[in-house]
Amino acid sequence: MPPPFGVRRFQPLPSLSYAPEDLHTGVPGERDFGPHVDQTNYSVVVAEKVVVKWLNPPAPLPHPTPEILAHLVEAGFNDTAPPYAALTRAVDGREELLALVTGYLPDAGDGWEWCVDEASAGTAEFASELGRLAAELHLALSPLSSEAGAPEDPAARAEAALREALDLTGGDDGRWLAAHADKIRRELAPLDEPVTGPLIRIHGDLHVGQILRWRDGYAVIDFDGNPTLTEARPYQPAARDVAQLTTSLEHVAQVAVKRRGTPPARAARWAAEARAALLTAYRDGLAEAGRQELLEERLIRPFEVEQECRELIYAARHLPRWRYAPMGVLRSWYTEENIA
Repeated sequence: MPPPFGVRRFQPLPSLSYAPEDLHTGVPGERDFGPHVDQTNYSVVVAEKVVVKWLNPPAPLPHPTPEILAHLVEAGFNDTAPPYAALTRAVDGREELLALVTGYLPDAGDGWEWCVDEASAGTAEFASELGRLAAELHLALSPLSSEAGAPEDPAARAEAALREALDLTGGDDGRWLAAHADKIRRELAPLDEPVTGPLIRIHGDLHVGQILRWRDGYAVIDFDGNPTLTEARPYQPAARDVAQLTTSLEHVAQVAVKRRGTPPARAARWAAEARAALLTAYRDGLAEAGRQELLEERLIRPFEVEQECRELIYAARHLPRWRYAPMGVLRSWYTEENIA
């Protein structure tokens, strides 16, 4: 690579060379994912073999993703898009991350597609696979645990999220939220107790949209962290990832009701069944590795409640039409109303 560019390699790239008789492969040399894909960055598929994700804007180094990808390769974790390389550039004496190069997974769709199909059909067999996938990811990331720095105050973080959600949510939803704020705070109360389990390098934005179902199974992607919570510390209880994953199943149920006409009661039963299966498989995965201590069970529910507050903040600041999903979940939790 000519200066000021650089490349960090994780695994060998697949060959993009062809014999003369193979030059007309029938696939485009390059394409993007199309306007229907909601993404912060811009991804290009090359020869149906490689995805180049251009960060928009470039991110200053150090950046979490290259380190995590290198570690996952070393740990033998293969349930992700194969990581090949990171492209960097030096600017005024500082390095920045320009792009990430990973493998293309054929016939892949994210969870906002395939998981909504499952909710509409009322099938939840997939949930056990997701639970095991999350356990294997945390087991692979757990050697990156860190004791450096002062511990985060999870109670203060959750209270701040609730206050911001109350400030940003207007209309009937805002009035409902204010009327139920005391109930929500009671659910957050366990966060006042010290976290006793280990802190590990978590995914940080683990929801069904980050899990692809492709031709050969499931793959977790996007280790950039939560773009709407840039101040979050990378080392957290594993329960935070677990809670975000379980709440995303609740959001899928809301999407199925709104967009597919799934009866609310049936969607609620599906979400409960899928959540239970996912948690059982996750616990079993840790137990088989003798690492049950990674999951501090009492944290799951308050982290789930905090996550719904964060979903309301995200809706207010970035995607107003999304508010129906977290509000539907909260209404189902705190009143006798069905899913909206």
